[in-house]
Amino acid sequence: MIESFEKTKLAGSIAAGALDEVNNIIKPGITTSEIDKLCYQYINDHKAYSAPLYYRGYPKSCCTSSNHVVCHGIPSEKILYDGDVINVDVTAIKDGWHGDTSRMFIVGECSIKAKKLIKVTYDSMMKAIKTIKANTRIGNIGYTIQKIVEAEGFSVVRDFCGHGIGKKFHESPNVLHYGEKDSGQELKEGMIFTVEPMINSGKFETKTLKDGWTAVTKDKSLSAQFEHTVGVTKEGYEIFTLSKKSLNFPPNL
Repeated sequence: MIESFEKTKLAGSIAAGALDEVNNIIKPGITTSEIDKLCYQYINDHKAYSAPLYYRGYPKSCCTSSNHVVCHGIPSEKILYDGDVINVDVTAIKDGWHGDTSRMFIVGECSIKAKKLIKVTYDSMMKAIKTIKANTRIGNIGYTIQKIVEAEGFSVVRDFCGHGIGKKFHESPNVLHYGEKDSGQELKEGMIFTVEPMINSGKFETKTLKDGWTAVTKDKSLSAQFEHTVGVTKEGYEIFTLSKKSLNFPPNL
């Protein structure tokens, strides 16, 4: 367990560092391709590899999902405008181990509704992570997220979930972001997985565009997501993808 935690922490710190750098360039007028190039370069400079690049044919080094895009948005020459909100999802591979994380960024000044959605999404993730402990049930994660989110009038995406991670990008267990308290498999010390709720301001239904990757809200409502890679300990949990610059949450919110 010590090796898996230390290796994941190293990969996770690189992924988190890439997102710290993204914070420095987010502004009206940049393209999502510029974000992708920055992430690729940062990860490469740290002698690591970008896990999404060529994964099942995915063409870029990160995912950039803005406004009503739920996840897996492909970086392009799309320009970001004042008021846009965007999730950037990065996974680094270092010494064969993966670290996966994503954050929301605000371009300029966004709407009050978007700010609330971002805050509720982040709070739900962090409070769900605090339920993690060996010998408890994985369903408590989704139960906590769903309870918080729906109380605020938002909805939890069902079509995508968190996942086990380590030497493989995606492995068991699946981590649902909705569900019943004390349900699902028992958490064991040493397990590593992601918690990554995707929360919509409207209904939870999504659809995937013709590119085979980009998932959007069916009703074109705003969507937000945060993600951390976490490990289960005897007494609780360890987060492997925290920002060393305390930029886990948008500084301009």
